[in-house]
Formats: sequence, structure tokens, C-alpha cells
Amino acid sequence: LGWKFYDADDYHSPENKRKMSEGIPLNDEDRIPWLCELHEILRREDSSRQDVVLACSALKKMYRRILASGASAIESNQLEQPGENAALKILFAHLDGPRDVIAGRLEKRKGHFLPPGLLKSQLDTLEPPSAPENFITVSLEKSLPEIVLEIENAIFQG
Repeated sequence: LGWKFYDADDYHSPENKRKMSEGIPLNDEDRIPWLCELHEILRREDSSRQDVVLACSALKKMYRRILASGASAIESNQLEQPGENAALKILFAHLDGPRDVIAGRLEKRKGHFLPPGLLKSQLDTLEPPSAPENFITVSLEKSLPEIVLEIENAIFQG
């Protein structure tokens, strides 16, 4: 796509990384500052008219609202904010698949602070996207080129 790429994991605090590496799941209190920082990155890039891809485990609807609208989304159930705080236009690509497929991919990752043992807590926290969120669901059982193509098609058709 020629777009900037950000991996949200690069922006976790050292404390969050330590907790996860010790097998301690993060809670909302741990994640909200991280999500607000990611929103600011997205807002900055949007103001520069730069399209971006952000790889992020935005597990809950509230987390996705924070990515789109910033800290104001924490206290509001509205996605759209008036004036200059308007929500960013984001297409969420929800990568979905059987637990064993996800676990297999986690087992193959080397040098990452999130141990495969935290998969259960991630899936327990997951609130899959639903209307009116702007999202597509893509099966993880497809090949990587098929996944990328499906996401690209959704971007350019929507």
C-alpha cells in the first residue's frame, strides 16, 4: 500500500511489557494510556493526510472507540465527536480463527514479550466488532497473501 506501518506492541510501557512477559494479563487501566497514545499517533498521521496501518489487539469495543476518538471515548458511548475532535475514519480488520490456529501462530513467534499462555485471557476479553463499527472479519485460516488481499479489497471498496 505504501502506507506507514505501526505495531502497537512497540508502544506498550515497560511496565505493561513486564507484566505480560510474566504471564499477567493487562486490564483496562493498563491499556487505556497505551490506546490514547496510539490514537494520538493516528490523529497526527491523519492531520498530515498520511494513511496508516496499525497492528493492534483492540480487543474491546471501548478500545476501538478510544483509537478512533481518543480519551473522550472513555466517558462517551458515542463514536463521533463534534468539531475538531471528530472520530478518525478507521477500518478495523478483525482477524478471527480457531483457538488452535491462533495458538500455533503464537508458538512460532520468537522474542516477543507476550507468552502464548496469555491467549486465553485475550480471547476472554475479546468483544468482536459489530455494527455500527466499521469493520471486516477475515479468517486466519486463509494464507497471509489471501488475508492481505481481502483487507486491501475492503479498503479500496469502502
